[in-house]
Amino acid sequence: MNFMSLLAVFFIIWWLVLFVSLPFGLRTQDDEHDVVLGTPPSAPQGPHMLRVVIRTTLLSIVIFAVFYVLTRVLGYSFDDIPRLVPEFV
Repeated sequence: MNFMSLLAVFFIIWWLVLFVSLPFGLRTQDDEHDVVLGTPPSAPQGPHMLRVVIRTTLLSIVIFAVFYVLTRVLGYSFDDIPRLVPEFV
């Protein structure tokens, strides 16, 4: 894999982690009992996007590092998956 391929893999991991972790820690206006007139009660109470981006980036770096070690350092690929899973007779 060249640098652009690795960057593309990291980008895909980052977006997946973003959408998976986005709802965690989210407080709605209804949870805070501070509903602004004209907004739905389920609207977020201060989305805190900087924290979400930092958390997503750190988790993505960890996942990408595991991917990199498994594929580049240890040399595993999709062809090796049957050898990693035990055979049940």
